[in-house]
Amino acid sequence: MHERFKKGLKSCLIGNLLFLAFGIICLIYYKVYSPDSAISKIIEILAYTCEFGGFTILLWGDWLISSSVRFRNIMKLSFTLYIVLESVMMFLELNSFRFNFYKPYSLTLAIIHAAVSGLVCLTFLQLDSDKKKLELSVIICIAIIFAGMLGNILGLRIYFSIIVNSIAYALLFHMIGRHVQREEIEVDCHGDRARVAEYKSTFFDE
Repeated sequence: MHERFKKGLKSCLIGNLLFLAFGIICLIYYKVYSPDSAISKIIEILAYTCEFGGFTILLWGDWLISSSVRFRNIMKLSFTLYIVLESVMMFLELNSFRFNFYKPYSLTLAIIHAAVSGLVCLTFLQLDSDKKKLELSVIICIAIIFAGMLGNILGLRIYFSIIVNSIAYALLFHMIGRHVQREEIEVDCHGDRARVAEYKSTFFDE
């Protein structure tokens, strides 16, 4: 079942790269936006395509990981909710002119976004909470996520945080995949025969 887990990591990496593309497209969209412009319509279609594609592939990767890895229920649930949150924020960001309650330049929104994203990233320590290399990878990604708040301080919209988050999570899944490939972390999956000891998290009690 490790192959299923690896496919899930790869899918999540690709999904986050599509979210990254969405953020970059939004950057272009607001630079050239004109209500009657055909170019704006084309860019908007590209943005929705990246958002829907990223959302679909991320959910697929999330399901592969969740169905292959034993336990880690907090990590599984948190990441699923994170995917939904990011997709909702992307939709609101692209349609911010239609929703008065959405504040794309809000520092509070940026702080909450970074805090939730960082906490979700932290749950990936459940994969192997005793391994220092995994801890370092998670810490690096959380630092990148919180750096996303700087964009708001500089007067950029929330899509900057979305871009930074996508980079952080793409890097996280890449590094987890590398750790697994190099056998630097052990992730007990359904179907494993070598590991018979029951998993017990030292990071979260489930």
